[in-house]
Amino acid sequence: MRMENKDMEYLDGFETSLLDELLRVCTSFGLLEGTLLSSEDIDAKWKEFAPEYMADAVPNLNSFPEAAVGWAGYVGMAVAKWWDRDWSRHHGEKYDTLLGSRGFDDMDDHIVRDILGYELGSPEAGVISKIMLVCAQQAIARIRRENIEGQTVMAFHIFARTARAMFRIGAAIQLKKDGYRFQKVKLNPVDRNGKPLS
Repeated sequence: MRMENKDMEYLDGFETSLLDELLRVCTSFGLLEGTLLSSEDIDAKWKEFAPEYMADAVPNLNSFPEAAVGWAGYVGMAVAKWWDRDWSRHHGEKYDTLLGSRGFDDMDDHIVRDILGYELGSPEAGVISKIMLVCAQQAIARIRRENIEGQTVMAFHIFARTARAMFRIGAAIQLKKDGYRFQKVKLNPVDRNGKPLS
C-alpha cells in the first residue's frame, strides 16, 4: 500500500524529531556528543534486517513494548561493532546471528555478551541496559503523544520508524565507544593543478 506524500512527510518529521530527542538523551548521559555518528554500510544493514526484526518485534509490542522498541538499539550496536571489527568479514552476517538461545526474548543479553563482549551484570552492560531502556521509554512516550490509532497502517509505519531511530542511536553509541567522532577539517584551497593557494 503506497503512502501519500503528506503521510511520508509526517513520518519523516516524526523520525527526525525522535532522533533529535534520543540524541539529546544520550548526550546528557555522556554517551554521545550531540552528533549522530553513522555509516551508510551500517544504515544499509538495517534495511536488510528490518523485515525480520519487525516480524519478531510486532507480536511483542503490546506485552513487552520496551523490548520491542529497545532491542533495535542493541541491533544497531551489534552492527556497528561488526563494522568496526572487520566489515569485510561481517558485512554478510544474517539476522539469526543476533538472536539469543531463546530467540528474540534474550537478544539483548546475547548481543551484549557474545557480540559486544561484556559480561552480563558488568558496569558496561549496566550502562547499555539503562540507556536502551531510557531511550525505549522515551520513544514509546513519543509514539503515545502522536495519538495514532492502533492496528493501523500508520501505526505500523510509526513503529517501523521508531525502530530504525533506535537502531541508529545504538549504532552511534557503539561507534563513539569504539573511538569514532566527527571532527572539523580545515581544507587549504588548491589550484586546479593541486598546488596550494596562499
